Amino acid sequence: MTIAAGSLRAISAVADDLGLPTGDLWPAGAGVLKIPVPLVRSLAKRASNGRLVLVSAMTPTEHGEGKTVVAIGLGMALERLGHSSVVCLRQPSLGPVFGVKGGASGGGRATVHPRPTIDLGLSGDLDAITNGQNLIASLVDHHIYRGLSPEIASGTTEFPRASALEDRSLRTITSGLSESAPGFPRTARFVVSAASEVAAIHALARDFVDLKERCGRILVGRTLSGAPVRAADVGAAGASASLLAGALAPNLVQTAEGTAALVHGIPYANVAHGTCSRLAIEAGLALAEYCVVEAGFSSELGAEKFVDIVAAGTGLDAHVGVVVASIRALRYHGGGSSDGPASVEDVRRGLPNLEQHLVNLKLLGLDPVVALNKFPTDHPEECRCVEQFCAERGVPFAIDSAFAEGGAGSETLAALVVGAAAQRQQSRPLYGPSTPVEKVLDIVTTRMYGALGCDLSPAAETDLERIRALGEAVGPVCIAKTSRSLSDDPKLRGRPSDFRVTVHRFERWSGAGFTVALLGGIITMPGLPPRPAAGAIDLTPDGQIVGVV
Repeated sequence: MTIAAGSLRAISAVADDLGLPTGDLWPAGAGVLKIPVPLVRSLAKRASNGRLVLVSAMTPTEHGEGKTVVAIGLGMALERLGHSSVVCLRQPSLGPVFGVKGGASGGGRATVHPRPTIDLGLSGDLDAITNGQNLIASLVDHHIYRGLSPEIASGTTEFPRASALEDRSLRTITSGLSESAPGFPRTARFVVSAASEVAAIHALARDFVDLKERCGRILVGRTLSGAPVRAADVGAAGASASLLAGALAPNLVQTAEGTAALVHGIPYANVAHGTCSRLAIEAGLALAEYCVVEAGFSSELGAEKFVDIVAAGTGLDAHVGVVVASIRALRYHGGGSSDGPASVEDVRRGLPNLEQHLVNLKLLGLDPVVALNKFPTDHPEECRCVEQFCAERGVPFAIDSAFAEGGAGSETLAALVVGAAAQRQQSRPLYGPSTPVEKVLDIVTTRMYGALGCDLSPAAETDLERIRALGEAVGPVCIAKTSRSLSDDPKLRGRPSDFRVTVHRFERWSGAGFTVALLGGIITMPGLPPRPAAGAIDLTPDGQIVGVV
């Protein structure tokens, strides 16, 4: 159902339109309903013709190119064309909200509501994930302090604590200092919550049983003989899963035009897999003709990880791939300034970057549709340059103005998506589940990034040997790298060539079910920028939150 922009509906009416039994849902704040996990599982069992639309992007600038805006606009436009749709988004992480990018609930007339509730933690899911990660870390320290069995060997405890906020001072710390009792001082670290293994588990768990099993499999250390010590061994499986039980239920909210949206899960797309929860996607596919899913950052990050990690592990295949481009990003990758004056030449020089992302979608089994997210500073000649580029390659192209016009600004894109869905395509992984880690790295970095190959640092070699000893050096690899380049060097713009990438560390996330390969100088606890967005956020005397953008 389409309603006037700016008019929000009762969230119960949104649930009614989806055919959800509102008596079985529970409120999680004004304008938010949680869908219980058993209900999601029952919905997933019924036959569904829902088509999954995967929204990715070209290599973005530091401010992002509007994937969320385009995804929301597309969901609203599909409704305008007479198709039922559900938009599935990740929950905003507080780091970007108070840091560089601001909120992640869309912008202009393509937003999800209630804002800023969604941007500032939503239904407490972020707190549950942070607490779940920290409880495991606390129980590990308690286990060591008490000398419990199995004994964790000194120097093998690397499981980090988490903070929902970006704080560079927590990247490396000394823990265990105590004035009142003997401690065991050691080097420790924090990661931002969205880069934690518990965040990945929360977004991948199928149900409560799967959640507890995944939490129990988390690798927290090794014994003196090198045997793995897991969260279950320190008594953390059931306790951490209990903290996440309520958070496992997807959050139903709405767009600015009353279209249903499921905002659930927070995993980063560079360090983790960058997609909303599998439960939200399963619910969306069961409840609507089209389930629009945003995959974080660009195609070699979010889209690749969706297909090779999420889809491969859950069977939730994509059927349509959308690549979001922007004139400012094309200018940047053409050697110009993202916020500089109009330059057709810069745009033309930046098009090879977009072309690599079109190639990547095809490698993942999908013929791409290009959505050019329109900004006020775009010049018509620049837009025509991109349109001609796509026409020469037979790629469907639409200028998307959802930011300014809401769903009406995405109707052309929606029609192209409906046409693409009629082709009955289905995404396909780049590699199989038993592929060795080194082979996975070679496949992804050479085919998706355009690299000549991948090198391992001495520390990465040691990490990989330990993972081999666990018998887990195969299967999905979550490659963590900069989002600012196709390479692992954020300074390499465009479509770089003749480069190699370097893995400086591996982490085995046994609970999530994949190995994390950290490339270049990737940081799991970002720092705030010179001028944090937090400086513009305020609370008015009547309790209104302002400045979250």
